[in-house]
Amino acid sequence: MAESHVSDDLWQEFHTVVNMTSRELSDWLRVEATGEGGELIEPDSVLPEHEVGNQVLAILGKRRTDLTPDDVDTMEQVVAQVRTIRGDEPEPEAYDDDLRRMLMSFGHDPLKPAGA
Repeated sequence: MAESHVSDDLWQEFHTVVNMTSRELSDWLRVEATGEGGELIEPDSVLPEHEVGNQVLAILGKRRTDLTPDDVDTMEQVVAQVRTIRGDEPEPEAYDDDLRRMLMSFGHDPLKPAGA
């Protein structure tokens, strides 16, 4: 199998930005996939950030050497999106509900302290 082309910097930054565990992200995406009444949302109405969240979940379950070019693209997208919203040194901070939900769908909980 070909070795992935993920840089040390991207690998480290992705795992810094994605501060939720696989279990936390999986649970979050499962909760988000149910509507207000507990009904499962139709697949056609899945939000783009939930698709990215599922990709992040898949990446978290892989070894670095098993990453595909699409995985690397997703990692770059997640890092850029979270850094754009949070900045380079994000301290725990409350955001409006919609923004927090989006960040959490990318695997980043803005209320979680760094390194937690």
